[in-house]
Amino acid sequence: MVRMRTVTLIGKPGCHLCDVARDVIVRVCEETGAAWEEKDINQDEELYRKYWEQIPVVLVDGAQHDFWRVDPDRLRKALAG
Repeated sequence: MVRMRTVTLIGKPGCHLCDVARDVIVRVCEETGAAWEEKDINQDEELYRKYWEQIPVVLVDGAQHDFWRVDPDRLRKALAG
């Protein structure tokens, strides 16, 4: 049985690095079949407190995977594992 992987992008509107990260995530998730979601750091006090200096932050299945820049090869490996 193959487990569905989920990538979460934590960012905010108007963030250029978030836009770049989103493009990478969408492309890799389409290739791998993983699901993805996006959360606005301004709408969640806990996420803001935890990640405000690191956005964009990428989680894989709820665990922090990357921040600032997303390496597509590294993300593919994480989703394959």
